[in-house]
Amino acid sequence: MSQHRVASFEFGRIIATIAIIALHSQIFMQTPLFNGQPLLGMGLNQVSRFAVPLFFIMAGYFIQPRLTTERFPYLWRYARPLLIMWVSWSIIYLILPFNFHIVATEGYFAERTFYWQKLLTTPLNTLFEGGLVHLWYIPGLLSGLTVITLLLRFKLARFIIPVATALFIFGLMAGSYAQMTDLSSPIFTRNGPFFSTFMIMLGFEIRRRDISVSLKYSIILMVIGFGLFIGEANYLSLQENGSFFHDFLFGTPLWALGIFFILLAKPNLGDHKITHSLSKDVLGIYLCHLIIVIYYLNIVRILDINPTISSIFAVPVVFIVSTMIVRGLRKTPLARFLVR
Repeated sequence: MSQHRVASFEFGRIIATIAIIALHSQIFMQTPLFNGQPLLGMGLNQVSRFAVPLFFIMAGYFIQPRLTTERFPYLWRYARPLLIMWVSWSIIYLILPFNFHIVATEGYFAERTFYWQKLLTTPLNTLFEGGLVHLWYIPGLLSGLTVITLLLRFKLARFIIPVATALFIFGLMAGSYAQMTDLSSPIFTRNGPFFSTFMIMLGFEIRRRDISVSLKYSIILMVIGFGLFIGEANYLSLQENGSFFHDFLFGTPLWALGIFFILLAKPNLGDHKITHSLSKDVLGIYLCHLIIVIYYLNIVRILDINPTISSIFAVPVVFIVSTMIVRGLRKTPLARFLVR
C-alpha cells in the first residue's frame, strides 16, 4: 500500500475485516428463524460479501504506479513477504487441531489425519488455498497481479481489461452458474486468478485513468450492485440444487466499486487515531482470525451457549483476540514470518 495513507481506505479495510469475521462466524444462522429460515443470518452473510472484492480493488489502486513502471521486480518485492506469511500460516493451520471433541475422543492425530486427507483429495485446489480455506486470498491476489504484470511486461496493456473480463466471466460460468452452463474448472473458481484479476484490474484502471465518482452516484452504484447481487443469489437458489450463498456474482464488481468510490469521495471518513492504529493489523487479523472463530465455536458447543448470545459476542471477541495475537506476535522474532 502507498506510504500516503488515506483515512477512508484504512477505515474501509477495518470494516471489511469485521465483515469477514462476521461471515466466517456464521452469526445468526441458527436463530432467529422466520418461517423456518435464518433470514437475518442469511442477510448478514450476503451483506459481508463485499469485503474481499474491496481488498482486491484497493490493492490494484495502490500498486498501479509502481507495478506499471517496475513490473516484475516490484511484484517480487510485494509478493515475497506475503508468500512467507502464507506458507507460515499454512504450516500453523496444518498443525493446530480444529475439532476439540474429536481430539478428546479419538486423539490429536486422528483429528489431524482426517483434515490432511481432506486437503489431499483436491491437491490442486489446496495449492491455491493453503493450510486453511481463507488463505486463498494471498494466492488469489498474487495470481491476479501476475496476470496483469505479464501483460505489462509484454507490452499488452490494452489487453488487461479484456483478459480480466474473460477470466471473471469464466469464473462465474464455471462457478456459481455452473449448474446452468455445465462448465467446470480444475480449481474452485473463487481461488486463483479468475475473480481477483478482474477486481484488481478495476482498482488499477481507476488509478491509471484517474477516475472518480461523486458521492451520490457512488451510493447509487453500490445499491444497484447489491440489488443485482441479491437478485442473482435468489435466482440461483431457485435452480435445481441451487444455493443462496455465493462469493462472486455479476453484481459484485458494481457493489464493491460503489463502496470504493464512496471511500474515494470521502477521504477523511473514519479519520481517527484508532483507525490508523488498527489498520496496521488488518492483514494479520485476516490471517489469524479463522482459528479464533473455530475455537470460539468449539467453546460455544462445549458450554452449550445460546446461539443468539454466541452470535452477538462472536465478532467482538474474535476481533479483539485476533488483534491481541497480532500485536503480541509483533513483539517476537516470528513477526517477519506471520505479520506485516
